[in-house]
Amino acid sequence: MSAGFARDRYATISGRGLDWESVPMRLFQKAKRLGTWDPQAIDFTHDRADWESFDDTERDFLLRTLTLFQAGEEGVTSDLLPLIMAVADEGRLEEEIYLTSFLWEEAKHVEFFRRWLDQIALATGDLESYLTPSYRTLFLVEMPQALSALKADKSTEAQIRASVTYNMIIEGVLAETGYHGFRQSLEANHKLPGLLEGVRYISRDESRHIRYGVFLLNRLINASPTGWEVMNQRMNELLGPALGVVSEFWEHYDDEHGPFGQRMQTYIDFASTQFDKRMKVLERDRGKSFDEIVKAAVADISTDISEEELVHAPAP
Repeated sequence: MSAGFARDRYATISGRGLDWESVPMRLFQKAKRLGTWDPQAIDFTHDRADWESFDDTERDFLLRTLTLFQAGEEGVTSDLLPLIMAVADEGRLEEEIYLTSFLWEEAKHVEFFRRWLDQIALATGDLESYLTPSYRTLFLVEMPQALSALKADKSTEAQIRASVTYNMIIEGVLAETGYHGFRQSLEANHKLPGLLEGVRYISRDESRHIRYGVFLLNRLINASPTGWEVMNQRMNELLGPALGVVSEFWEHYDDEHGPFGQRMQTYIDFASTQFDKRMKVLERDRGKSFDEIVKAAVADISTDISEEELVHAPAP
């Protein structure tokens, strides 16, 4: 705490209390119910035998994929804090409460992938060669710069740029698409049950993160007269590198006969569909009041059963 700072009140013992029906508090309840899995408790017994049965191309595909997941989860864990602080400084207590679970979950994702790389792939060496130019641009430059900028500039416009980078592009386009395709591949091939279990948990965590991110971006856009233009500009800056991450990944494999039956177009199609869905939500709520945005987001959450479906997905 900086010198000279003093707090004048506590919201939860004032007449304000907590807004239990708010979007972030609803997501916090889901995080407590669905996000308390332990990376150390997942059984990797069968994963080792599967790993040893794979050929060189299949192992390379897995290592390349998991390296991008590992680095990405470390990146979002390390870079998120300025956004949490910006939200907290505005007195948005419910959002700050939810974001505590957000950061905790990202840290568990880091732990999970590192445990698998250490214990199954025995990949204890330097894996940085798997990071492609577009990946480096997004994760080593754009994301840390956009989030770190909030330390000095907490304006609505700066928060929009940070949210587009983190929530819409990094999580909403790349992470969700990667986890979806990877999970489908593991399920179809009945391989690596421990890895699949962890990816399912991570996927449902990410669905909450993205749900909050769309709400946050909606709130920010409608709080600024230039919010929509700032969002669009940032989207246009980052969509190229985001698609580049996918295309550069697939330069190393035969797209017609990809490892584990995977194809690049599957990832491109899913990313496009999910991105369009989020943009339609932003367009739907453009110009609405905050109360109207909350009402629409609560309705979206109440009909979103994807997390529960992931919980009860059949074992491979």
